[in-house]
Amino acid sequence: MQRYFIYLSYDGAGYHGWQIQPHSHSVQAELQRALSVLLRENIEVVGAGRTDTGVHARVMVAHFDVGRAIDGKQLAYKLNRVLPRDIAVDRVEAVGEEMHARFSAVSRTYHYYIHTRRDPFLRAYSCELHWDLDFEKMNEAASHLLDVNDFGAFCKSHTDVKTTLCDVTEARWIKTSPHTWYFRITADRFLRNMVRAVVGTLIDIGRGRLTIDGFDEIIQGRNRMNAGESMPGHALFLEEIRY
Repeated sequence: MQRYFIYLSYDGAGYHGWQIQPHSHSVQAELQRALSVLLRENIEVVGAGRTDTGVHARVMVAHFDVGRAIDGKQLAYKLNRVLPRDIAVDRVEAVGEEMHARFSAVSRTYHYYIHTRRDPFLRAYSCELHWDLDFEKMNEAASHLLDVNDFGAFCKSHTDVKTTLCDVTEARWIKTSPHTWYFRITADRFLRNMVRAVVGTLIDIGRGRLTIDGFDEIIQGRNRMNAGESMPGHALFLEEIRY
């Protein structure tokens, strides 16, 4: 069997996330269906991670196994002809059998986009906020995420995760214009809903509703009920995966 990595991107607005779910439209299902048709056998793909409903990916990596050598460039071309327009395949590459789209990844990076002035051209991919936010304090609090490893406070309740430990290596707000910002966070793994919960809690700090000491207490308490609200999924992008 030969293993291949697929590098793709997608607009998640029309999907219930990456992962196949009963009676729901998913990116994984679309990719498996297209591969099975083109390769004329039942193909299963494994993704580098999950994205929730409405969340986008500028880069997603998935692998599949097939019993024969294929032309990756030609397959990528054909996939882009049959997949929906909101999914795009960048390339298909042969890899060693020891490579795994999920378990071989050493880091993932997400961006969460916000804008503070009404803009019809941003509303589909950025969260519109109208509060005066103290980004200096938000960045000070974000830096504390690099000093902890248990993110149970930001994990969606009643999930089947075996551990809430993550190694966050980057967390900061970046200004791109007077009215647009994004939050960049990199870690070896992420919990379900983690990024949107972190962003919501940092925004509480920016609004003056939560102190940095209070933020630290929330982290140490590991109780999702004490953290901020989960921000809308449409402004979240999986930006980068490293192997």
